[in-house]
Amino acid sequence: MQPILTIQDLNRFLETDFSEVHHDGKVFEVIATGPGYATMRIEPGERHLRPGGTISGPTLFALADITAYITLLAHIGPVALAVTTNLNINFLRKPVLAPLECTCRILKLGKRLAVLDAAISQPGSDDLVAHATATYSIPPR
Repeated sequence: MQPILTIQDLNRFLETDFSEVHHDGKVFEVIATGPGYATMRIEPGERHLRPGGTISGPTLFALADITAYITLLAHIGPVALAVTTNLNINFLRKPVLAPLECTCRILKLGKRLAVLDAAISQPGSDDLVAHATATYSIPPR
């Protein structure tokens, strides 16, 4: 399944239709898309840390959720009212304050539901920081 939106289309969508994702400054960016997947990058700052100097769970959760949303939209178009119905995340390693990338793949894309798999890592490392699965509800067209 080929994406129908480009990287530029997706970043523009984030800036115009989902601008709240950038309310504390632009840290999320779509960096790749292809058949059945998309990849986003976050440039975390001090506000994304938790005690102990690691990137917080809510930051990782947001990255997984936003990447799943963008992956879905890349393949169905700008359906702003597609919503998360479930997201399960496993925190696997302690990420340091450095960029993170999340690659999300579509496992199943139906008429009303999509199931996606998200893998979060730090560039240059093969070790996953977190892994998530997400289900999205797609509104009737």
